[in-house]
Formats: sequence, structure tokens, C-alpha cells
Amino acid sequence: MEIYETQAEIASRKNWVLSLVVITLITFGSLVFLQGIATLLIPVLFHVSFDDLVVLIEGNYQVPNGRMALLFTQGIGSGLGFCFATWIILVLLEKASFRWKTQWSRVSGINLGLILVMTVGGMLFNGFLVYWNSHLVLPSNLAPLEQWMREMETQLMELTRFLTDFQSISELLVGILVIGVLAGIGEEVFFRGVIQPKLQGYLRSPHWGIWLTAIIFSAIHVQFYGFLPRLFLGALFGYMYHYTGSLFYPILAHILNNSLTLLAVYLSNQGFVGIDMESTDTISIPAALGGFLVLSLGFLYFKKVNRVKDE
Repeated sequence: MEIYETQAEIASRKNWVLSLVVITLITFGSLVFLQGIATLLIPVLFHVSFDDLVVLIEGNYQVPNGRMALLFTQGIGSGLGFCFATWIILVLLEKASFRWKTQWSRVSGINLGLILVMTVGGMLFNGFLVYWNSHLVLPSNLAPLEQWMREMETQLMELTRFLTDFQSISELLVGILVIGVLAGIGEEVFFRGVIQPKLQGYLRSPHWGIWLTAIIFSAIHVQFYGFLPRLFLGALFGYMYHYTGSLFYPILAHILNNSLTLLAVYLSNQGFVGIDMESTDTISIPAALGGFLVLSLGFLYFKKVNRVKDE
């Protein structure tokens, strides 16, 4: 059901490894380029000096307007960065088109409802994966590696807590725009729209393409103890696209997942709910099992509605 079509048909070329290398270089170049632009604009827009920005990056989060400055760089450098890279690859490199009108024609009310059900169910089940992944222990001979991974995870968790410690509704809305909307659109058009169809063509297997794309999607976040939850979400988004041929569904699911998570974190921090949404110390087994059941039933009906035959 993929509608990613190119005139160049790079997926059929013998030297497909070179194609992926070029895509990788374009992507990282786009991210770095837009990150640089965002960095240059920070002193003007948020009155944060370059010295203070360095302090922020080093982990000192006491800089005024620091949260908004980092959200801005993330939104421009990451969310829009993936969109920019996708445009270069799609239009300039492959002379291709996503055919958005065709994708929009595949959007239906019943599928939108199922996407909502699967997303909520997936979020509940993902809580179990978050708990399990965060408590994984490597063999004793890999203790130095595990210590480095834990230290990296601690730094990234501190950054995440700072970015999501919204102090007002306006900050929450900016967070949803950056982490929910821009990240959802940018990452889906790139990973599901470009990388997944290519890998499916190279590997001649829709399922291997979906899972390998999900592995890359999870690995690029560089959070070792959040690898399995992102892998699961990446595969779920991948199947949504594969079974419908419309990127609108994984984009919507991605936005919903991130935005609902941010909203839950905000409500928790404000004391409206008594659950620490960022804690990995506890897990609700009934909620996880209920989420898995809802997700499974929704997914099976989703396949039936779209009448897709596995290849």
C-alpha cells in the first residue's frame, strides 16, 4: 500500500548502499544547518547569549528563558530539519512525490477512530516497556559500557525533565508544538515516508523494512534505556502507514502520543494527577494488560478494515 513512488527508482539500483549513504549525509547536514541557524537566532529572540547557551548545553538550566531557547532549537533543528532533509531527498535527489492528495483520499473516519484507540492502547502498554527497558542489566563483563549508558541516560533524562517542566499553559502549548506537532510531522515524513519504503524495497520484505526503520528511528534518539519503547512505537507507526498507504495516520498517531504524554506530565507536575508520568520505578500491570488488549483488538480490526494481505 506504499505510495512512495520515484522516477529515479533508486530502490532498484544495484548500488543502493551508496544511496543510503547520500541520504544519511543529506539528513545530518540538514539537521546541523538548521540547528546552526536556530542557534544564531537565539540571542535575538530569547536574549540568551552564546555563553549562556553553552552553559545550558552543559546542563546548567538556571539560564532565564533557557527552556524556550532549547525548545526553539529542537523545533527548528530537529522537527523542521527532518522536513527539510525529506524535501531535498524527495524533490532534488529522487524527483519523487508523496502525492498528498492521494494520501488524503485514503483518510476515513473509521481509521481515524482506530488510530486513536491504538495510540491510547499503545501508550498504556508502552508503560510496561519503559519499565522493563529501564531495569535491564547487562552482563558483568559489560559493566563499563553499562555505566556509560546509565550516565548518558541520566543526562538526557535531566534535559527531558527540564524541557517538560512547563510553568504555564503557554509553555505547554509551545512544548506540544515542538515535541508533539513538529517532531511528529518531521520524523514521520522522513522515517516512514522515505526510509521505510526504501528499506522495504531493498530487503524485499514489508515487515523487515518496517522493523529495521523502527530500529533506526529508536537508535537515533540515543536513549539506550528507552530503546524498546521507541522501537515499539516506530513499528506501530510503520504498520499504520504500510496498511493504509497514507502518512496522515502515523503523523497523527505520533502527534497524539507525544502531545498526550506532555499533557499528562504537565498535569502531574501541577498536582492534578497523583502519578509521576516520568518515573520508571513503578508500573501498573492492569493498565499495561488493558492497553495491550485494546491495541491488539484495534490493530486486528484496522487490518481487516484496510483489507491488506501480508506479503
